[in-house]
Amino acid sequence: MILRVALGILMLFHGVAKIRFGTGFVEGVFEQHGLPGALAYLAYLGEVLAPLLLIIGWRTRIAAALVAGTMVVAVLTAMQDKIATVTEVGAWGLEVPALFFFGALALVFTGGGRYAVSTHNGWD
Repeated sequence: MILRVALGILMLFHGVAKIRFGTGFVEGVFEQHGLPGALAYLAYLGEVLAPLLLIIGWRTRIAAALVAGTMVVAVLTAMQDKIATVTEVGAWGLEVPALFFFGALALVFTGGGRYAVSTHNGWD
């Protein structure tokens, strides 16, 4: 439950930023890679809907897969230049996206746990 709620809350901050400021940055990144800018609206699934589902513990495995997929897309489109970098404090350039990805991946395999809204479905 701790991982599920923490990951959901931390990822939701990114979603709230998209709600407040729009998806313009993401649209631009997608268009630079030859993708339709409209795909940026899928960020709302991975950064708003999925985190909310994680927080309450409903369909945790699906929500976690959406978060993990969002991180893969973010790295492949907006953060490619940081793959082989280390910051001045010794952190890997992709440390935060990696933590989001591997935390979400862990939830895909473990599910939402005992303290979740839904616990009796294979997707939980």
